Parts: sequence; structure tokens; C-alpha cells
Amino acid sequence: MLNAIAHKDYSGSTPIQIRVYPDKLMIWNEGHLPENWTVSNLLKSHSSRPYNPDIANSFFRSGYVESWGRGISKMTELCVAAGLPEPSYIVEGSDFWVIFKKDIYNTEYLESLGLNDRQVKAVLFAKEKGKITNRDYQTLNSISKRTATTELTELSGKFKILIKTGTSGSSISYKVVGQ
Repeated sequence: MLNAIAHKDYSGSTPIQIRVYPDKLMIWNEGHLPENWTVSNLLKSHSSRPYNPDIANSFFRSGYVESWGRGISKMTELCVAAGLPEPSYIVEGSDFWVIFKKDIYNTEYLESLGLNDRQVKAVLFAKEKGKITNRDYQTLNSISKRTATTELTELSGKFKILIKTGTSGSSISYKVVGQ
């Protein structure tokens, strides 16, 4: 919110808008990126160019922000530390959206990583139930033990989404990273 306030274009009369959905929080602000900037400029180290330097300076002097030019990286750090996806940004004309997703383990995100439908179902199952076993995976997807083993190994090794616990046979189960 502090970023939205410091970077808002107050020449328009539209207030900052917040939309709350079951899976995300969206903050809209009327404002512009500095000339010749793109969202990718925001995501890397950059100088501070607040649209309203007096407001930004007030936030800094009052201790609400620790340094100028760190708002985007600070939001990202806090989301990652809480086990949430990094915020995403949409800039179209004077529309600036910041989107905070509730949970990194959602269908859209898992599919974007390249997981197949069975693997997505398995991660969502493990998230809900606390763990998944090879037997659960087989039953959930109507597949062989070999295929289940291969795909669970991928989820823990290649994708690093599940953590394998147990030593052998039926004692092995998989938990979602961060749970």
C-alpha cells in the first residue's frame, strides 16, 4: 500500500483499488512507470523514482520504509519468506496492477512449471492431506507403481516440490515443501 500511495498519479480522481479473491489480492493504482521503463526494470536493482517524492520522503523519515527503491524487492522477499509466490505486475497505460497470489501450490502455477495433470493432482492431494504415498498416487491416477514412482521422483528431484520421507517400501511418503 505504501508503494501505491507514493507512486500514485493524484491528478486523477480515482482512488487506489483493492480486490480480494479467494486465491489472490489485487491492488490497482493509477500511475506511470518512469520513461523507458518496463516491469523488468522494477524486478532488478534500480534507482528510486517515486512519482510523489514528498510522500516517499515522509514515509522514509517516519520509518515506514527503510530505503527508497526497495519496495518491489521487499514485497518479493516477504512473499517468498512466507512461502507465497512472488507478486506479479501488469502495466497497461496508466493502469498499474500488483497481484499477490495466496498459495504457490495452485493449478495454474503448477502447470506453468511443466507438471503433467497427474502430478498437479498429486501435489494438490499432498497439500490437502499433508502427504501422499506411492499407493495414493497410483489410486488417484489409475496408473502403475512404476509410473507413480517415476513421477513422484520427478516431483521431489527435478521439480523440488515434494520432500521424500521414510526409507523404503510403504514407509515412504512425500510432503509438500514448506508444509
